[in-house]
Amino acid sequence: MTATLLPFGAFLGAWGFLAMNVLTPGPNVLNTISLAIGSGRRAALGAALGTGLSITAWCLGMILGATALLLAFPPARVAMTAVAVGLLIWFSSRYLRRSRAGFAARRRGDPPAPEARKGARARDGMLRAMSIMMMNPKALTTWLTMTAVFPVAQAGPWDVAILCVGACVVAGAIHAVYALAFSTKAAARTFLRVAPWIDLGVGLFFAGFALTLVMTQFRLI
Repeated sequence: MTATLLPFGAFLGAWGFLAMNVLTPGPNVLNTISLAIGSGRRAALGAALGTGLSITAWCLGMILGATALLLAFPPARVAMTAVAVGLLIWFSSRYLRRSRAGFAARRRGDPPAPEARKGARARDGMLRAMSIMMMNPKALTTWLTMTAVFPVAQAGPWDVAILCVGACVVAGAIHAVYALAFSTKAAARTFLRVAPWIDLGVGLFFAGFALTLVMTQFRLI
């Protein structure tokens, strides 16, 4: 690995992609919301910490593994990019379908109601978030995509460290906002009512990201 730091734009692109994934309602987000409703902000902030720590573990494992692969077999970059594009298209279609289902539920007058998880402490919230994150297939597919979004072949030790610390801060901060903001059922229901719009925006973002990745990685622009 090289010792030269990558341009800051490489980190921003990776963190932006990660933020869009973390932001959208999923098992970890709903877990943080349910803890905030039922057990209070301390438990939900514990979940935010657990999410950030788990993101760091995924980052180190996947980026270092991808770097080792590319050092041993540089042509693997093309295959990794193709996998990333496929996953981005899959992400996009999934979020667009979920957006359509959410709008349909709103028209029927039955938007999803968040569950309350009672009696959890900060440590419980942290451990629960870590267990969900480590077993969540979404995390694996996200980081498979990140290995192509981020230029791992040119990354040095400091680049990997900066990427992982930033990923931890991005994920932890988003969940901390959820923990602080959605500590009542009314607030959580409001969030879930706008979730179809979030899903729509994220679906379009991932579709555009896939197109950009194809055009840049395969030198179409």
